[in-house]
Amino acid sequence: MQTTFTPEQLKDPAIQRSNEILRSCVHCGFCTATCPTYQVLGDELDSPRGRIYLIKDMLENNRVPDEKVVKHVDRCLSCLACMSTCPSGVHYMHLVDHAREYIEDNYKRPLSDRVLRRVLAQILPYPTRFRLALLGAKIGRPFKFLMPDARLRAMLDMAPKHIPPVSRNDDPQSFAPVVPRKKRVALMTGCAQKALNTDINDATIRLLTRLGCEVVVAEGAGCCGALTHHMGKTAESHKTAAKNIHAWVAEMDGKGLDAIVINTSGCGTTVKDYGHMFRNDLLAEDAARVSGIAMDISELLMQLDMPEGDDKGLIVAYHAACSLQHGQQIKTHPKTLLKRAGFKVVEPADSHLCCGSAGTYNLMQPEISGKLKARKVRTLEAKKPDLIAAGNIGCMMQIGSGTEVPIMHTVELLDWATGGPQPPALNAPGKRVPEVPILR
Repeated sequence: MQTTFTPEQLKDPAIQRSNEILRSCVHCGFCTATCPTYQVLGDELDSPRGRIYLIKDMLENNRVPDEKVVKHVDRCLSCLACMSTCPSGVHYMHLVDHAREYIEDNYKRPLSDRVLRRVLAQILPYPTRFRLALLGAKIGRPFKFLMPDARLRAMLDMAPKHIPPVSRNDDPQSFAPVVPRKKRVALMTGCAQKALNTDINDATIRLLTRLGCEVVVAEGAGCCGALTHHMGKTAESHKTAAKNIHAWVAEMDGKGLDAIVINTSGCGTTVKDYGHMFRNDLLAEDAARVSGIAMDISELLMQLDMPEGDDKGLIVAYHAACSLQHGQQIKTHPKTLLKRAGFKVVEPADSHLCCGSAGTYNLMQPEISGKLKARKVRTLEAKKPDLIAAGNIGCMMQIGSGTEVPIMHTVELLDWATGGPQPPALNAPGKRVPEVPILR
């Protein structure tokens, strides 16, 4: 693709990077075949190729974003399926992130949008605030018919019926391995996950210590910054990301780390991109060091000697989170691990398509998100599974709100299969309880 940025424009590192990305696009349109919003809406402007043209025009001409451009960029899930499909290696993630930052800086949204985005940015990355908001949503759910905005009704619908107790495992501390130590790793405990599901981090710590890892929860680490980053609020996202970099580098330079392990794949995609996010910052070197040892939990488990298990007699439908299969290009590890543990693993049709969660997307674009959720639930249930496994809390909340099949994190099943407790999701209210064998 030809571009016409001026030498003056190209002095801006963000423009320079977007120019490189735009020039790598060959207009082939392969991305439209795997774009969820194009599949649902059928509008070329709601495909990666269409958005690329809009973004190119906006950036080249220093154009003030108009309602049309903002609408189509906002509709992007950032599922990154286009990056898995693209034969030319177009790094769409960095381009759309730049576009969102540009829109945030140059477009005045309607008041209701500004308020909603500010509320989400000030609540979701903070576990205590998020817990209070969930409690409020639980109380307000019976009155959702009074809400004039579909997005507010979606927020009430997504709130879990049960708010888990606070887990002290999320506090800064170190967990010793129960066998001779093989690795020392930092666990990213996240933000929203600490309010929505405390079982995931607990299971991760049990499993890793059982397999010979010393697990440290670093002082000062918290939200990865993804939620605000994808809203274009760069200053806020970099502020929270910088706290993580300082916290983990302190551990790296102290007792040392073999890995920073992440069990929320949306966070993993962002942390692995810290090197790019801070490339022109004083933290550039430390950010690159952090990105260099960041791992999804499944990557780390593939390096450890997880024992093989007998046939469990349970069918697990594996949902591949977009941030894992497209953002991090991890496609086989979770399935390999589940099979090794003794589960029969099945995959739904169109497993490359997003479930519609995508961070805050299901709250800001509830209609499109709802259609994607219905499609995903339908294809998962078609496999008649006993359980559904996923590697991202957002996907778990999205899919779990539309099915009676119990859904849980992959690591919860692996923990259970290797001596941990039965995942609480197997007995969650409103879920179909499978015939569960006793695991040894």
